[in-house]
Amino acid sequence: MPTPELPADPPTDRAFAEELDEQDPLASLRERFYIPEGDRYMDGNSLGLMSKDAEAALSRVVDEWRDLAIRGWGEADPDWFHYPERLGDRLAPLVGATESEVVVGNSTTVNIHTLVGTMLDAYGAETILVDDLDFPTDHYAIRAQLRQRGLDPEEYLVVAESSDGRTVTVDDVEAALVGNDVDIVFLPTVLYRSGQLLDVEAIAELAREHGALFGVDAAHSVGAVPHEFDANGVDFAVWCSYKYLNGGPGAVAGLYVSEEHFGSPPALAGWWGNDKGTMFEMRTTYDQAPDAGAWQVGTPPLLAAAPLDGALDVVEDAGIEALREKSVALTEYLVALTDARLAQHGFEVGTPRDPDRRGGHVALEHPEGYRISEALRDRGVVVDYRPPDVVRVAPSPYYVTFAEVWSVVDDLVEIAERSLYEEYERESGGVT
Repeated sequence: MPTPELPADPPTDRAFAEELDEQDPLASLRERFYIPEGDRYMDGNSLGLMSKDAEAALSRVVDEWRDLAIRGWGEADPDWFHYPERLGDRLAPLVGATESEVVVGNSTTVNIHTLVGTMLDAYGAETILVDDLDFPTDHYAIRAQLRQRGLDPEEYLVVAESSDGRTVTVDDVEAALVGNDVDIVFLPTVLYRSGQLLDVEAIAELAREHGALFGVDAAHSVGAVPHEFDANGVDFAVWCSYKYLNGGPGAVAGLYVSEEHFGSPPALAGWWGNDKGTMFEMRTTYDQAPDAGAWQVGTPPLLAAAPLDGALDVVEDAGIEALREKSVALTEYLVALTDARLAQHGFEVGTPRDPDRRGGHVALEHPEGYRISEALRDRGVVVDYRPPDVVRVAPSPYYVTFAEVWSVVDDLVEIAERSLYEEYERESGGVT
């Protein structure tokens, strides 16, 4: 049964939301997750909830550690030694890649360092194009890689500037490419603030036309949006596993390297990237793995990888296409309710309205965004705030209901209508 389609002008009463939930083919997934008591959790784009599947997988590895100790590397089921490659095999269909091109390892930022550094070295690359709406860690890592090669980021980092402050279009990227001899284009698949889903295929083609390699940070899309990295001509990609993949806080990250780049020496070489067949010969010279496994650095953190193993059971049982359908329906419903009930109170949708250009969350813009987000939290609505005025609402397709989306909008109406946000202090910096 497909996810129910929304009419062009959906009813704004709660009964309609409950009707949508009754028709939802993925409704039973919610029973596999722990929902914090009293919460309406709309922050799955920052940290996904724990599933019972993830908990069971973690418990299994803890038991194996207790009962097998070091023998777990070979005798655990599945064995620990091949854990990163096995998880990579399971992730490959989600990003449209062959199994050999995907592996888990390191953190997202470490993977940016090693993959960008690899491309700089392997191809004599110098100039990198990013965008001005990136998540900051991408810029930090890329600037560091340039500096380590004696390249001044002020000269060799080209920034594609957004034309509207919310989105990065193909035209924005092309404007930055024209007149600059760019070697690598590195962009997010989904902008962390606005939730825009970039046109990966079109940008990859544009990069090729300008003779540049193309890499992506897919942290805000993997697990909620299906990708076709091979078919789209992506050269390399990184992502985390704790957002829509629900792999847990600090979960091991993922990476993709097109087979075209196999054999390129990793910028950050480590023992676990060595060929599995020769690892224990203990050579002091690096014998890199023949595939994406070469970009692993250190020993895999099993306690940070095991929950992802269980979480992927949920993804596979649901199917990434079905998850995307529900995600689109949830965000479409949120946008429709915002137009019907919140626009009159000063809220504006800062996310593309075309579902093909939208990731898994909706950016609700309001001049009092910070204080509104605080008021929501005190009502058990877990969202996050991003300066200068964005309340990010992420109705994860794994466990959020349409009725919850309706109730969050209802709370926002009351908070705005009665100016309840005035009870809170204005933003003063720090963690939000």
